[in-house]
Amino acid sequence: MAGVHRGVTADAAAPLLDVRQLSIHFGEPGDEVQATRDVSFAIRPGERVGLVGESGCGKTVTGLSLLGLLPPGRSRVEGAVRFDGQDLLAQGARAWRRVRGAQIGMIFQEPMSALDPVFTIGQQIAETLKAHQRIDDRQARERAIAALAEVGIPAPERRVDDYPHQLSGGMRQRAMIAIALVCRPRLLIADEPTTALDVTIQAQIIDLLLALSERNGTALLFITHDLGVVAETCTRVLTMYAGEVVEDAPVGQALAAPQHPYTSGLLRSMPRLSERKSRLPSVPGRVPRLTEMPVGCRFAARCAHARDVCHELQPLRPAGAQRSVRCVRHDELDLPGAST
Repeated sequence: MAGVHRGVTADAAAPLLDVRQLSIHFGEPGDEVQATRDVSFAIRPGERVGLVGESGCGKTVTGLSLLGLLPPGRSRVEGAVRFDGQDLLAQGARAWRRVRGAQIGMIFQEPMSALDPVFTIGQQIAETLKAHQRIDDRQARERAIAALAEVGIPAPERRVDDYPHQLSGGMRQRAMIAIALVCRPRLLIADEPTTALDVTIQAQIIDLLLALSERNGTALLFITHDLGVVAETCTRVLTMYAGEVVEDAPVGQALAAPQHPYTSGLLRSMPRLSERKSRLPSVPGRVPRLTEMPVGCRFAARCAHARDVCHELQPLRPAGAQRSVRCVRHDELDLPGAST
């Protein structure tokens, strides 16, 4: 689409994942609702990208669509998902099966729901290995034990025979990471991997993901609502609102000087350690329902800076080096960031 610009990084390497005008629809033909509209971004080898926004903004469905995991018959995906130069959407289910688990891994939001309760952790790791590699039972078990050790699970030779309910929440999340990484994928999609964990375990999981990414050169798409986690983990951030990417920028620039009012609102609503006793700012209103999406800027109804021109369709525009923003007034506004 004319005028659409995808954020780039200083690294000139060809994108590992290149998503173009991704639009996701749910429902029966003739009675569909659109969940995302023209989502475009790229992730290069080894890059760590955060995808942030409130609940209901389309982050998880975007992540699931990249692996072909949306419900068949009740969803329709338009656009292109190019992984290593191949358009997975154009090739269909067979291409997804080759890539899913082997080249792209995923850590799901709730491990207790994603892990199968009737199989041991070792069996579930072995199943992933056998789906993509010629390997016997003994080799699969050895690899499963090694994978559990790599993610920091103590006594992995014993834990490999445990069922999910026998592990703590933090251990289940580590087991999920082991399953996602056992085939050494080139891209890891982590969907809210620390949401159900206490603060100490969250920090351990974040450190683990960073270490594994740096050690193995794995690219990371980190889906979260926590901008603090993004600041620690990622090199670039995509802000998503109501099914659209509204800002794409290096994480330092986005945190210090956001160019979209929604990114600024998210940053200002983060709690701070301060002696000043004042009301914590919040973003007024709510994310529109899928059946109520406006034609123009989807954030306009909640934006203090909205003008008549904002009710027209907003493309993702270049906003300086390595940045893009879906706001017609971005060059007029001086928006507060995390430290303002």
